Amino acid sequence: MYQVIARKYRPQNFSELIGQEHVQKTLTNAIETGRLAHGYIFSGQRGTGKTTVARILARCLNCVQGPTPNPCGVCSSCLEIAAGNSVDVIEIDAASNRGINEMREVRENVRYRPARDRYKVFIVDEAHQITKEAFNALLKTLEEPPEWVVFILCTTEANEIPNTIASRCQHFTFRSVDFTELMNRMKYIAEQEGIEAGDEALSVIAQAGEGSVRDSLSAMDQAIACCGNRLRVEDVRSLLGMFGADSLRSVAEAVQAQNGYRMLEIVQELERNGQSLQHFCRELSRYWRNLLVAKISGQTTHLIAASEPEQKAFLETATSFSEEDLTRYLNLTLDLYKALQYSLQPRLHLELGLVKLVQAGRLQSIEEAIAQLGSGKPESPVRPAQIPTPTPATSVSASARVGVPRPAPFQAPAATKVAPPAPPAPASEPQLKELAASTGDLKQDLQAALTAGGMKFSADAVAQADVSLEGGDLVIRAPKAMTLALRDAAVQRIAAQVLGKPIRLRVEADASMKAAVAPSREESPADNAELRARALEHPGVKRFQELFPGAQIRAVRNLSE
Repeated sequence: MYQVIARKYRPQNFSELIGQEHVQKTLTNAIETGRLAHGYIFSGQRGTGKTTVARILARCLNCVQGPTPNPCGVCSSCLEIAAGNSVDVIEIDAASNRGINEMREVRENVRYRPARDRYKVFIVDEAHQITKEAFNALLKTLEEPPEWVVFILCTTEANEIPNTIASRCQHFTFRSVDFTELMNRMKYIAEQEGIEAGDEALSVIAQAGEGSVRDSLSAMDQAIACCGNRLRVEDVRSLLGMFGADSLRSVAEAVQAQNGYRMLEIVQELERNGQSLQHFCRELSRYWRNLLVAKISGQTTHLIAASEPEQKAFLETATSFSEEDLTRYLNLTLDLYKALQYSLQPRLHLELGLVKLVQAGRLQSIEEAIAQLGSGKPESPVRPAQIPTPTPATSVSASARVGVPRPAPFQAPAATKVAPPAPPAPASEPQLKELAASTGDLKQDLQAALTAGGMKFSADAVAQADVSLEGGDLVIRAPKAMTLALRDAAVQRIAAQVLGKPIRLRVEADASMKAAVAPSREESPADNAELRARALEHPGVKRFQELFPGAQIRAVRNLSE
């Protein structure tokens, strides 16, 4: 009768075990030094060798040459344990023997010595399915068993094992097998079986196993049954329902090209070919993750479970995106995969999710938007200039239709008829440097440079502040009412020009300092007009007017008063 590959090539000693070096080393040392525990818990992902190691440990303990870390494999004890029919090695399936009565039978069986071998070994598979009452019945026996008994509990859910049981055993966590080690193992088996398989075909099989040796070998057995002695990557991928890098790359290309229509075509192709939309979304999540890892590492790495040609393709595609974009796409795809699990209309959800990926590529980060707002540069995916600004004629006609008079804009009192003075033209960078070198007082130099740059509000604030250099930072301590005029990106730029080097500006509000009060509260219309003109020249006011074209300034107040 045919024996599947997973059973035929099952490790029979520690040297054949792959991916679990920490378990192998600890158990080998324990056997050599005679420090064997009476209870072990083997936990980890399915197909990583928990039951296999339990059988190997039983062979090491009961071999005629043992206890030894290298069982002979030819004695009757080794052969019977490998075949699964040893009298003194009892394997219990806890999925079907999980009650208190079965554990009572185990407790009664423990009292009797082994029939032939040195130890009586109890291997309990799926131990997490044992009931709480059954575990309680086993507590005393597991704590103080006879000297000839060893318990090995194998489980995929270590958190389901009660603490009272776990505290009485040594716990070993089995890891997922590394992609490279799994590839080497399958290459060896393919050579032994006379199978012609390339790296790409074996890579698809290893990815389907997701770190499980048994799952990968089962998939390999299935591929051999389907394709014969020659495994082609296209046939293997079609058999296992895997999606190639080309189909997943088409999504990335559609995102890069901002082509939402292409996304809808991809979903239609999946539906026409009968592909699972949930599985496609899961593979797409893995694809974005691999692109993100490739972008961060910048080279081929063992962190990506893929062959070297596939990793080079990831690196090439990742150059078109930033780390922030890839992180955003991965997060959106994971949310989409979660929604598809409970969706009654998976196609609709997948189409919407893929279109969201295209739209996400057009977004601008909040950091960039804030930086551009502070620098006064207009840019944004949704630009204010795209909003039509009504002309005065259309505004008046609209007001007349609804019968609501438009408020009159602010005007200087008619008695004065004084035109506001034109603001001084900002000084060029050479002029600022020349001005900075004119005096040795940092405060005076900064005030003069701000005045020459047309920033009178900021210059007035510096005049009432303390300016100093502390630890490489330019610190300005000013009255609280004056700090707003100093928190402008242009102030830091001019300060750097004054000092002749990049500098970090730190503005601190000092409650003990009071803003200077004008000697007279009454202002002439000319002063009022000048104040208004200075306010209109402020970069923050100009930027606000760009963002809101219809905004009007009704009044201007001096914050220093």
